[in-house]
Parts: sequence; C-alpha cells; structure tokens
Amino acid sequence: MPDPADLLVVGGGPGGYVAAIRAAQLGRRVVLVDRDEWGGPGGACLHVGCIPSKALIELGATVARLANGTQAGVVAREVRADLAAFQAGQRTMIAGLANGVAGLLRRHKVEVRTGELRFTAPRRAVVSRGDGVTHLEFTDAVIATGSRPLPLPDGPAVDGVRVLDSAGLLALDERPASLCVVGGGYVGLELGTAFAKLGTRVTVVEARDRLGAAFEPDVMAVVERSLRALGVTVLPASQVVGVDDGHVVVRARDGSERRVEAELVGVTAGRRPNTEGLGLETLGVELRPDGRIGVDATCRAAPHVAAVGDVTPGPALAHKATAEAVVAAEVLSGRPAVFAPEAIPVAMFTDPEVAVTGLTAEQAGARGPVVARCFPVAALGRAASLGARAGFVRLVARADDGALLGAQLVGPHASELIAEATLAVEMGATLTDLAMTIHAHPTLSEGLKEAAQLGLGQPIHVPGEPSTQSVSPC
Repeated sequence: MPDPADLLVVGGGPGGYVAAIRAAQLGRRVVLVDRDEWGGPGGACLHVGCIPSKALIELGATVARLANGTQAGVVAREVRADLAAFQAGQRTMIAGLANGVAGLLRRHKVEVRTGELRFTAPRRAVVSRGDGVTHLEFTDAVIATGSRPLPLPDGPAVDGVRVLDSAGLLALDERPASLCVVGGGYVGLELGTAFAKLGTRVTVVEARDRLGAAFEPDVMAVVERSLRALGVTVLPASQVVGVDDGHVVVRARDGSERRVEAELVGVTAGRRPNTEGLGLETLGVELRPDGRIGVDATCRAAPHVAAVGDVTPGPALAHKATAEAVVAAEVLSGRPAVFAPEAIPVAMFTDPEVAVTGLTAEQAGARGPVVARCFPVAALGRAASLGARAGFVRLVARADDGALLGAQLVGPHASELIAEATLAVEMGATLTDLAMTIHAHPTLSEGLKEAAQLGLGQPIHVPGEPSTQSVSPC
C-alpha cells in the first residue's frame, strides 16, 4: 500500500524546500523527497554552487586586496591563501546552513525522505533507496529537481582529476599554478577571476565571439579590461581540442592552433535540467526540446503538477526558483497567484561586479522611445575611497513618462545595488522618483540617483552641458 502524501515536493534545493515550507504554512501535509547527494538539503546552490563560489571569490578578493594594498597604506608581506584551511572552514559553514534548512523543514513539519523518485501514475510515485523502495500516493506535486553541469560536445570530458567541472574547482585544496577555464559565461568568469587573484595563471577560452554573451558588450568591455589587468588571457572564438601533459591545445575559428599552459582544466559550459528518468510522461507533463518543463503563468505543468527552478524556462537562478516556489505552493493550495515578474535581477561576481535587471535599451527601444544614460562610477566619492573606479550605472526609462524599464550596473557591489533598481521597475517608479529620493552620502547607491538625474537632463556631478542624446554610449 502506498504512503499518503498530500503535497509531494521532488528536490531539496532553493525551489523545493521553499515550496515545501510555504505549502506547509498553508496547511498542507508535505512530503519532500531529495536525492541527498550532498548530505543535507539546500541543493547544488548551497553545496557546490552559489555559496561556496562566493566564498572563494571573497577569499581571492581579500588576498589581492592585501597583496596590493600599499597604495591604501596597507603593508603586508607574503600574503597567500591556505586552500586546505579554507575548505575546512567551508565544510563547516555549508553544514551549518544545510542544518538550518533542515531545521526549518522540521519546524514546519515537512516529512523529508531520501532516494531516487520516479512517477509511476498520475498520482503515484516510487522512491528507491539502497535498502528498498517505498510507494507514495499524492494529491499535488511540485517538481524542483534542479540542473547539472553540461558536458562539452566536442571538448575535454570531465574526469575529476585533470579536467574538472565547477564543483571540482570549488573543492580544490591546493591552488593550481595554471588553469584553463573553458566557457566565458558568468560561472567561468567568476571562478577565473577568483583563481587569478589567488595567483593562478588563468586562460579563458570561449567559443563565442566575446565573453559574457548574456550581458551587453559595453558592460563586458569593463570586465574584460579588468581580467586582462589581472593577467588573465582571454581567447574568444576558440575551443579546446586537446589536453596533454601540462597544456591544452586551443583552436581558433580561423583554424590556427596554440598550446596553452594548464595544470588543470575547468569546464563551465552551462547546465542542463534534471528531468530524465522521472517518469514525467505519466503525469501528462510536456518536455521542451531543451529538456525543460513547459509551465504556464501559475507554474503549473499539469492540472495537479507544478514545476519550478532550473527545470523550467528562464534563467537558472536560485532566486527565480524561490519566487516560483511560493507561487506554485499557493496555486496548488487553491490561492490565486501568478509568476509574472517585470524584472529578474542577474548578478555576476567578477571584479568589477555586474548586475542587470529588466530591459536593455535595445529591448525597450523595440517597444517605443526610451531614455538610457550612463553615470560613471569614477564620479562617486565612495568608489574613490574604495579604489574601485571602473564601471557605470545605466538606467533605461520610457521617454514619455520616465517609467523605469531596466538597469545595467557594472562596478563595486553592483549585486547589492541592483535590488533598488529591481524594486523601482516592479513598482513602476520613474526617473523623477529616483532622482528625488535622498540617498546617503557617500555611498555607491548615489550612482542610481545620479543616473536618474542624467536621464532627466539634469546632471550634477558630471561635467558638461545636459546631453540631448536619448541613448548615450557608456
């Protein structure tokens, strides 16, 4: 006989555990089934992704800041990172966060089971473990099984020794002398920046014509200048075609080849959804050609099934998954809700950081006349005090009423500042609203106010007459 489950959640990552908690708050009896491949809830984000990567980035930034701090009056000798000690601290930190998530699930009386789940009928599933199988009968289900690294179709295969995926790079307890990062997206650039700051000779190989194709060219131009200043070699329009002892062979699009020193190779070429082998066909769930689950605005994939996070269309971001999770839990519990954000912020933790939200000037311009002006980070007193003057703040607004449609930030702490711009887009705020809002001085957030003043044709802290250009280059 199957065990009863009112609401079944598959996956214990940011989407799964949030859906489980919200459903429990709404009075549902929730069973969460997780593979538990990392020894606790939280998913790849907590254990091998978002959290450990940001810790490594912070370590690299700290080492670089101390090693190059003479101009700021800091004198430090023989600054180096002890990766083995760092990893020990990481394990403790991640275990604490995972225990915190587990405690939240217990507090909300969510029943957690571990094992591999497969749907066998419209409202039935089987969970397999080493000690046997159990059957579940559910009323509603949320699929939140996440994603995994995408292998290179024509490149080196991850072997866990010489060729690593992002999780393997994050687990290193010794700094490699040289590293070739295959993939110039946000994961590859974040890790490449971190290791370069730790003293590794880094080469980034990208198959496309430029790095960070998800971001605008002028944004990435700032990041690429910083990478080169760190000593990172950037090879766009290229691919790794061979790996031998201590080197990789890189072939450019024109057919030319070169050998690049690489003690290790890191493959960061994207991710693919974990939807195979779940038996989704028994639920009447539609799988798209890319393996993702088709959902409507309520996050439903079928009348009694919702899907959230990396298994659904859109950016593979933890904060998107948690937002969808709340909608899914409420919809399946009979409450009206839709997932229809005006803006989803995206952040890249390079140096300088990049954060974008809403529409670009090009996207917004396709809908009608826009105003898009850039305020340079170098004009901010707080940026000068940090010794971080590269970058800009660009706001995109409708030309007729000044309603904010999007923002692109590149500079220090852009990942934190983007929240204000996202809130402004969601609330329908205008350039005047931002310009008239008093921002503390000296702070980096003043860049948003200054950019709004620029958009209104009322520049204060940049030289020259007010520009008549509606869209100006940065």
